[in-house]
Amino acid sequence: MTTASDAHKAGTLDLEDLQSEKSYAAMRVYGTTKLCNILFTRELAKRAPELHANCFHPGVVRTGFGKNENGVWKLLTTVGAPFFRSPQRGARSLVWLAISNAASSLTGEYVVDEKVATPSGQARDDRLAEALWERSEELVGLSSGTPA
Repeated sequence: MTTASDAHKAGTLDLEDLQSEKSYAAMRVYGTTKLCNILFTRELAKRAPELHANCFHPGVVRTGFGKNENGVWKLLTTVGAPFFRSPQRGARSLVWLAISNAASSLTGEYVVDEKVATPSGQARDDRLAEALWERSEELVGLSSGTPA
């Protein structure tokens, strides 16, 4: 299972700038990483279906996220904390995916609140998922293979 987020909808994937060296904005990069998590999970599910690879959005959870930022993000995470989900509630979809009979046949899915959900159009782009996989292989020095 991979942790994703509805923040993926704000992500913009540039396969030539996976390290965000051309431009950096914290929340945009966060959204892009979550988009990549969904694309990677979908591609893994195609390449190794025996793994039942899925990803999930835990919701906005009370964690230390944003506490080390300056300005507005620190303020929002501090003021909003009472309204955020508990870590236990945030983990519910993960646990559901791991042990539920209802989830045992799922693969390549995006789950929100223990239900299969539809991610953004970019997150459903099969060509982009394959290209991200291949670009990642290049970056870590592996040769690209064809999907199983």
